[in-house]
Amino acid sequence: MAVDLPECIKCMHYYVTYDPAKPYGCRAMRFKSRRMPAQVVYAASGLVCQLFSMKMRPGNTGKGEKGG
Repeated sequence: MAVDLPECIKCMHYYVTYDPAKPYGCRAMRFKSRRMPAQVVYAASGLVCQLFSMKMRPGNTGKGEKGG
């Protein structure tokens, strides 16, 4: 059974570190890892990440494509 994990790269808490041993990080959970944070969270807890929050792009009002 495949689990649909959130894409960390689309999350506002995700960041790329300067540490080659642990290149991926999550600001919300305050950790760095060799694997994507959502994978680490699922492996440790068996739950899909509860802190995923979609990144807002510049100019994105969150009201749809036309910004109305």
